[in-house]
Amino acid sequence: MVSLVVASIEVVRGWCQRAGVSYPMLADTEHRVSEAYGVYNLLGDGLAAPAVFVIDTDGRIVWVHVGQHSGDRVDASTILARLP
Repeated sequence: MVSLVVASIEVVRGWCQRAGVSYPMLADTEHRVSEAYGVYNLLGDGLAAPAVFVIDTDGRIVWVHVGQHSGDRVDASTILARLP
């Protein structure tokens, strides 16, 4: 699992330290990745919409959830059920 945030590396580091995040979190400072996946600024806030992409070992996207608002997130059990 990797998380991607439209923010500076400094902001991401600080958030990870405060939240005790133990998985890789990447800074998409120029929002290139979120734009490529079509989730940048969907909610009109200049950020990536909350989204989950399950990608198999061949690099194919096998499941997607894109949130309709900032709190629209799926839980871990839903994501795990979608793993190939």
